[in-house]
Amino acid sequence: MSEMPLLVEEFDDRVVLRLNRPEVRNAIDQALVSALHDACAQLERSPRVALLIGSGGTFAAGADIGQLRERRRDDALAGINSAIFDRIHRLPMPVVALLDGYALGGGAELAYACDFRIGTPMVKIGNPEPGLGILAAAGAAWRLSELVGEPLAKEILLAGRTLTATEAHAARLLNEVVPAADLEAAGHRLADRITGQAPLAVRLTKSVFHAPRAAHPLIDNVAQAVLFETSDKHDRMTSFLERRKERK
Repeated sequence: MSEMPLLVEEFDDRVVLRLNRPEVRNAIDQALVSALHDACAQLERSPRVALLIGSGGTFAAGADIGQLRERRRDDALAGINSAIFDRIHRLPMPVVALLDGYALGGGAELAYACDFRIGTPMVKIGNPEPGLGILAAAGAAWRLSELVGEPLAKEILLAGRTLTATEAHAARLLNEVVPAADLEAAGHRLADRITGQAPLAVRLTKSVFHAPRAAHPLIDNVAQAVLFETSDKHDRMTSFLERRKERK
């Protein structure tokens, strides 16, 4: 069990994905990337909310520097980390990152790829890649500005600023800050709210949200047309109208 880089706990409506390399602060190596691809394939076949959490009091302290130092041009062009983070970002149902301790470099980029981020007061999040002679090439260079705005993103990416949990929450990079003992429960509470919605409506809303501007409003209309034909829409609206009638 301890040798598995990713532990997967399955429920009917959600999956908990636990980074399991605590001895190296959950550094992201090739084995962990491969395990995340396997998990994504499963979530693409059977869409569910995913909770992504680290082990040992750390989310992920970055890429495995030992492996990263040996990578060359062709490895960079293969997009080893960027491909898996993008795949996580495109999963059908929302992904919630649960952050504790360090979320640096590739660990931060993994968190940025998720739909929600909940953290503890111990969170430190940032991208120190230029200090190691490289850049944050797995999504931070373009995704971070969408999350926190250009000025703060440039401080993080170009000047090595690391955000505390308080700063990340103020910038809305963290949706919530909770005590460490409550972190996983907070993730499940958010998952409960998501799974309380109509599943197909959540899936299509996520797809429409991330669609390019040129796809609107056509994609909105097509997605709504699909939902208008579902029994879930009819049943939920009927229940709403009946509850309103009972309150009168």
